[in-house]
Amino acid sequence: MGGFSLIHWIILAVLLLLLFGGSRFSTMMGDVAKGLKSFKHGLADEDDKPKVIPPAEQPPIDVTVRPAEPVAPPPPSTDDQPR
Repeated sequence: MGGFSLIHWIILAVLLLLLFGGSRFSTMMGDVAKGLKSFKHGLADEDDKPKVIPPAEQPPIDVTVRPAEPVAPPPPSTDDQPR
């Protein structure tokens, strides 16, 4: 009950050939194979190349600490209403 047996795969292949036709099916499988090869080639190229991080093009940020300017207290309110 678990998986497909050999006879199931053969029936599925025959149905696919009937639906898509021989030439179209083989073209699709060729495209899938090319895609897998290029994917594997891309993974192999990524592993071989050292990772280089390009330098930032922005000027460095100035992080010098400056003394804070004293803050004046707010002026007293001139309302006559109690709070």
